[in-house]
Amino acid sequence: MAPHNLSEVIDGINAYIDNRDIEISELMQYIKAPDFPTGGIIYGHYGVREAFETGRGRIVIRGKAEIETTKTGKELIVVTEIPYLVNKADMIKRTAELINEKKLEGISEIRDESAKDIRIVYEVKRDANANVVLNNLYKYTALQSSFSVNNIALVKGRPMLMNLKDMIQAFVEHRHEVVVRRTKFELAEAEKRAHILEGYLVALDHLDEVIQLIRNSETPEDARVGLMEKFGLLDLQARAILDMTLRRLTGLERDKIKEEYAELMKTIEYLKEILADESLRYKIIKDELIEIKEKYGDKRRSQIVYSAEDMTMEDFIDDEEVVITISHNSYVKRTPLSEYKRQGRGGKGSLGSSTRDEDFTEHIITATAHNYMLLFTESGRCYWLRAFEIPEGSRTSRGRALQNIINIPKEDKIRAYILVKNLKDKEYMDNNFIIMCTKKGIIKKTSLEAYSRPRANGINAININEGDQLIDACLTTGNSEIVMALKSGRAIRFNESTVRPMGRTATGVRGITLASDDDEVVGMISVNSPDVTVLVSFGKRVWKTYRH
Repeated sequence: MAPHNLSEVIDGINAYIDNRDIEISELMQYIKAPDFPTGGIIYGHYGVREAFETGRGRIVIRGKAEIETTKTGKELIVVTEIPYLVNKADMIKRTAELINEKKLEGISEIRDESAKDIRIVYEVKRDANANVVLNNLYKYTALQSSFSVNNIALVKGRPMLMNLKDMIQAFVEHRHEVVVRRTKFELAEAEKRAHILEGYLVALDHLDEVIQLIRNSETPEDARVGLMEKFGLLDLQARAILDMTLRRLTGLERDKIKEEYAELMKTIEYLKEILADESLRYKIIKDELIEIKEKYGDKRRSQIVYSAEDMTMEDFIDDEEVVITISHNSYVKRTPLSEYKRQGRGGKGSLGSSTRDEDFTEHIITATAHNYMLLFTESGRCYWLRAFEIPEGSRTSRGRALQNIINIPKEDKIRAYILVKNLKDKEYMDNNFIIMCTKKGIIKKTSLEAYSRPRANGINAININEGDQLIDACLTTGNSEIVMALKSGRAIRFNESTVRPMGRTATGVRGITLASDDDEVVGMISVNSPDVTVLVSFGKRVWKTYRH
């Protein structure tokens, strides 16, 4: 396990105590990365994130180096911090060997000017580039090394690979057990002392009788038995009375005993309250950790620098507004919204897409470049696509076939598209659902969270029975109204709360009964209660006729 910064760890633990459902990404806002006592630079955050999320990872550490220029114009590479567990003398020796072997060029001299603090100086030749030399030092010497994280620990006697949250959870459970056991011990000791003080108070209230009984007893054992029988004392109390010194019989000592007993009863009451109130126990854990932080906490020593590995495609793409056009034959394209100009009420409009005679535009969706699209096929599969992954095209271009963008079989067809802004917002994912319906009237409701982990080859969204196929899918809020329409002209409306959520691989339940074997569901929509729905039951399609 890598060393960490005490202050950061305590902040992370307290955040976990406040919210047991906290995500690892949220914990990393408090615990940034390991913090090594020798300082250095953690190069790249990918290994840190992997270690925190899985328990295993490779963290790259670089020594802290700066390029200085002398008065004579000579460039120096000065190293003031080296990676954790790297031996300074061995690193300098190995660097010198690489220079002699001509594997490392551009360095004329190495000096170790370290005293209390580390200072290693590399003199750069006048014809060499200092930045290139420094990069070669990182590449070929221990000035850049790695720390392999493998967080295996014994948890209740069994070895377990633990991520960041697992470790914090185990530590908090341990501290909770310590507080409980410590409180029980302190309570037992306080009650034992209280019994003794109660015996003292009885003896002081009947001082003359106690003295007379002790004086008349032949042995200490007779005195002990006599005290227990006459005053109803416990064995512990009787022995304590017999062990009392004469000075405790003075008036001042009597007041001290009464004060101690009163304070002890308050302590006993508080200890019992701790054992009865779990929230109070966790508050004690937090308070003790904060006290440790204030006493021993310090600033982070290891600097974090992000590398190219940490960059994702979306970091290089502006989250601009776009228009996504999808045709009936599954040709798709992305066009910047800025290409569409605003027109007046009587405007003629502009061409939004060009298609073949047998194809036509079926969906026009406005989104931002970083949005996710969930695509549902007739066979019940779900695929993911980021908006910026859709090929960009002009307003008049045809677009590109979806089969060339995602791994969808040729015989399958996309039937529904759902736009999702963020797959990492847990509250958003848990409070929204996807409703799916099939041609045979089956309906299924699944939490949106079940679709928050994209896979390149897609996943099963609904189990489709033989002879059936997915018709539509829509995003709901948990209290939307669902309308399903049949080929025979009938329709049904119901609140989605009447349909219980199911897992991804479930088949679903019957949403509407078909009028005949030839009947089928032709469509489904999701509406909110105030919305107005217009149903069109008749229509026709005509071909253009041309005069010769």
